[in-house]
Amino acid sequence: MIERVLVTGASRGIGRAVALRLAEPGRELLLHGRDQRALEQVAGQVASRGASALTIAEELANPEGVARLVLACGTSRLSALVNNAGFAVVKPVEAIGIEEWERNLAVSVTAPFLLVRGLLPRLERGSSIVNVLSVAAHRGFSGWTAYCAAKSALDGFGRALREELRPRGIRVIGVYPAATDTALWDPVAGTWDRTRMIPPSEVADAIAFALERPPEVGVDTIEIGDVSGAM
Repeated sequence: MIERVLVTGASRGIGRAVALRLAEPGRELLLHGRDQRALEQVAGQVASRGASALTIAEELANPEGVARLVLACGTSRLSALVNNAGFAVVKPVEAIGIEEWERNLAVSVTAPFLLVRGLLPRLERGSSIVNVLSVAAHRGFSGWTAYCAAKSALDGFGRALREELRPRGIRVIGVYPAATDTALWDPVAGTWDRTRMIPPSEVADAIAFALERPPEVGVDTIEIGDVSGAM
């Protein structure tokens, strides 16, 4: 049974869609983000669907912020951890600064590692860890070197973690969306056909499907995208 779920990056995009999809009576959603006002709006929508919500505004680019997030989750059992927070650095490799490269890896790779390490005592048999990845984890795209590197690293971490936690009955689920119609694309230069992008709700449905399987059923990976193929 899904009871308490932490969703990082829950204030918008895929994270928000996951929170709304999982909002049902009897569930508590721990909603993380950096924008407190946006989190409160999502929490209100979650509450209107019968679930309870706790908002936690923290910066995941530094270990101290992650530690505070772990502390805010309390000591009760977690049904699922959804590692969704992240962002895209899209520019030629020679234009990427070391600070944005390191921040990209800190939020997308190091924070999930620290969250898993800190929250494992709350994750018992039947719990799940969901890593929201991207087809960029195993496919290269020009101008997306930082993004591809981060998603590939998180993918490798998740695959090894899955084998490590199998004996404990904890599932590690990797979800690989293709282009998804979120605000991530707003600052990206170029012309993008958003009609060929899937809505965040489809990714949320895929995550809910995996989480709602019986605890003895593992859904290791899900790749989802528009039927027309990669953009």
